[in-house]
Amino acid sequence: MDKALKTMIDNMPAKTGKSLEEWKKVLASKSFGKHSEAVKYLKTEHGVTHGFANTIVTLSKEENNSPDDLVANQYKGKEVLQPIYKALIDVVSKFGTDVTITPKKTTVSIIRKKQFALIKPATKTRIDLGLKLVGKEIGSRLENSGPFGTMCSHRVRITSIEDVDKELISWLKEAYEKSV
Repeated sequence: MDKALKTMIDNMPAKTGKSLEEWKKVLASKSFGKHSEAVKYLKTEHGVTHGFANTIVTLSKEENNSPDDLVANQYKGKEVLQPIYKALIDVVSKFGTDVTITPKKTTVSIIRKKQFALIKPATKTRIDLGLKLVGKEIGSRLENSGPFGTMCSHRVRITSIEDVDKELISWLKEAYEKSV
């Protein structure tokens, strides 16, 4: 499990008053049409912060898969990309204790107060990194959001560990800083 997510789950009882399993039971007793409705419910009815609420809802919807299982499933047949994924997670984990790493079925969301990055193993040889950098000019590596649509403003295609360089890290840091 990603260290930041494990820490978040471990701290959940102290920060929210309930464990992840207890929150899953709360959500199971309700019926929400959309992810955002469940997040809003946890925030308004239970005073849960957005980061915890989003993580609780995401993990409760994933067919009892652990975050580790979700990431492992994304990289089946794409194991060559795992070092790149781990390097990206290492980078964003150093930005601050307010970074939340939320694995989903096909992507991993990186959130501060808002999502600022999205990691997706796009092919067997490439990770697409989506970034929220509204207003930033598109360049040779920093493309338009492509398949991410409005979830991200830009995309960077990463095919090797060497692509996780100073330039890429500076874009990630900029997206992090803008996500307050």
